[in-house]
Amino acid sequence: MAETLGSLIDKLSIKNLRYWHLDEASQAKEASDPQKQELMAKMELVDRQRKELLEEIDTFLTSALAGEVRIRDEKVKLYKNLNVTSAKNINHLGEAVSKLAMSNIKLWHLEDEVRREDLPDIDVVKTKRKIDTNNQER
Repeated sequence: MAETLGSLIDKLSIKNLRYWHLDEASQAKEASDPQKQELMAKMELVDRQRKELLEEIDTFLTSALAGEVRIRDEKVKLYKNLNVTSAKNINHLGEAVSKLAMSNIKLWHLEDEVRREDLPDIDVVKTKRKIDTNNQER
């Protein structure tokens, strides 16, 4: 299946988050010169990937406007999570992109939280459930 606009934007927002965190780490006072060089190399890679995604998004939108690709796929859900909120009242592309970016920020921080070694198992389970719900809402 071809990429959807949502999946491309999703990937781009995650690359932007990754770039931001790498940049923040590279400027940390405690980072050694070899660490900074490694982080800068990763930033260059992520920046190249971001540029490629921007080109893919432009190509996708051009094809969609020409009627060559569908903008949205029908969703087939196998189970119902009652904690998931609906996105039915989103009527504008910019609003949808913003909501997706915010979801990715939330997921990024939840994933960081669940990886903490000092987190009790019960909190790991609760956080994993939040991750599942946020992924379904995306």
